[in-house]
Amino acid sequence: MPTRQEIEEEDRRVRQLRTVVHLALSAIAQTDMKLADAEEMVSAVRGAALRLFPGKESAFDLIYLPRFRRLLAERYGVIPRGQWSTN
Repeated sequence: MPTRQEIEEEDRRVRQLRTVVHLALSAIAQTDMKLADAEEMVSAVRGAALRLFPGKESAFDLIYLPRFRRLLAERYGVIPRGQWSTN
């Protein structure tokens, strides 16, 4: 069973990841960012997520990647298949 400290640490990492994802989604949605720059941002967010939660690539791809894909499709009219994509 995880200790209270371990639970608090995981909660902190979850909050940090949510903040990073929210900021990236907002930046992509609200700025005149080029598609290539948006893809780089998604890749950077995915990298941050994997540093916070090593070995959890599939969780990021399941939870957050669809949000980024929807936004990029809405914003740029295409569903990009960058290096950050698993498909």
